[in-house]
Formats: sequence, structure tokens, C-alpha cells
Amino acid sequence: MIDGIINVHKEAGYTSHDVVAKLRGILRQKKIGHTGTLDPEATGVLPVCLGKGTRLCDMLTDKEKTYEAELLLGVETDTQDMTGRVLCQKEVFCTPQEVETVVQSFLGEQMQIPPMYSALKVNGKKLYELAREGIEVERKPRPVHFYEIKILAIEPPRVKMQVTCSKGTYIRTLCHDIGRKLGCGAAMERLIRIQVGRFTLAESHTLEEIQEYAKNGCISEIVCTVEDMFAEYPSFRCPRRYDKRLLNGNPLDVKSVTGEPVDGWLRAYDSQGAFVGVYARKEGSHHYYPVKMFR
Repeated sequence: MIDGIINVHKEAGYTSHDVVAKLRGILRQKKIGHTGTLDPEATGVLPVCLGKGTRLCDMLTDKEKTYEAELLLGVETDTQDMTGRVLCQKEVFCTPQEVETVVQSFLGEQMQIPPMYSALKVNGKKLYELAREGIEVERKPRPVHFYEIKILAIEPPRVKMQVTCSKGTYIRTLCHDIGRKLGCGAAMERLIRIQVGRFTLAESHTLEEIQEYAKNGCISEIVCTVEDMFAEYPSFRCPRRYDKRLLNGNPLDVKSVTGEPVDGWLRAYDSQGAFVGVYARKEGSHHYYPVKMFR
């Protein structure tokens, strides 16, 4: 079994679940999970967790994400992108300065209403399933955060921008809301996810490329190990007499392991130097406590 994370370049036409299914066939293992969905027509970075790496899915889902999006002014659709049914069209009279001002007004903490065409569930049913039945239900606004919105080009009626945002953000909805605020409407025409945490588009691999690596027996060359995911954190090594406590995920006295006591996350190694998991110490505490175990 392969353990770690592989940076997949999802191509248009595939759902995130399609990617997982394809990888199960390519790598011949079942324990695989993705780290946050991309719409079928969206492309770009999709980190996929393998084996013990699936324990990282929630951590990667929480990471900031960066997108390149192109919005089309003067049109609104039921899906908030150009795959949907056009609801209305208007002439576009806004100036580039007005577009810039409105776009930048979305920076920071915002309340966003999830679109009907999304995988969120209401009473056990996905919103897009209800939408396909012609049913629209009330959705509660959710807090999201836009860390940076950079205008890359304004060529009316199209606006190209780069957006860095928190988890749970719908770029389609951002485009829709920008259009509403400008008074002409807008829909997302194209979306590429260019970064998720440490994973970038430049270092991603298509399914075809991954299949070639697997065929040639060198898949490990493009898999980020679980240990590598925590390389930025300090570490401690456990004396042999405390190995059992460590492997069982018990708290450890800071004086019982190597290194000076530090706060925050640490990589934990047994007496043989094998990576076991991630521990953390709260400020002033005399113990390290387990965060994630991988043994």
C-alpha cells in the first residue's frame, strides 16, 4: 500500500470522485480519499490522500486555497456558472474602476449563501438533487474569508482574477455576488485551482501522467510522504523505555523525550527513529499530547 499524498491535476469533465475511482484502478488500492471537491468543469490542484495519508484529509481540507477565475459580466445562470440555464442578460456599462472597487469590497470576512447547485445537504438530500427537481430551499449564509483578490485582467465583459480564500468558499457565488453588486449580473466562465496549502499547479500531475509513473514502477517519485507534510515543525525522539506509551498515543512528559520543550506541533519519533505521528504542547503544559497518529 502507498501512504502519502499525490498532487493531482484534475482535468475538465471529471468529478473529484471520478479522480479517486481512477486512482484506485491505477494504484490498485482502495484506501484513497480526496481533500475537497472541484466542480466537474473546474480544473487544477486536487490533493489526494493514499493509505495512512487519508488521516490527513481533514487537515488538507482546512487549508487556504488559491484560484484563477474568469467571470462573465451581464449574465446570470441557475448554477452561477456557464454550465447552467441562463436566467437573465443585461448590458454592461460599468467601468474598470467600478469593477475594481466592487471586487475589492469582498476582501476579508464575508457571509456567503451557498448555491443551490452544490453538494451541501439539507435534510439528508444534496442541494443539487433538489435543484434538478426544481425545488429551491432556504440556505443559511456561512462565514468565509477572502485573504486576497487580485485583478489580473479586465476585458469587458470578462474579468480575470486570482482569489485566495478559506475552505468552504464558492468562487461561483463570489462571481454571482460581484455581478449583483455591479448591477449587471455575472457568472463564472472558467475556474482553475492553482494552490492548496503547499501543493501547487506547477507540481501537479494528470491521471495519464500518474498512470505512466505507476506503469514504470516509480510512483514514489511523485508521492509526498506523511512525514514530509510536517517537515516545518520541530521534532522529538522518544527513549526506548517510553516507546510503548508513544505507540499507544499516550501523553508524554516533556522531560522524558529529547530536545528542549517547545510549544505547538512537533513530529514524534520512536527510539529507532521511525516517524510515529504529530504531538502538541500547550503553552505552560508539562506534557506533549497526540494530534494525529500514523503508526
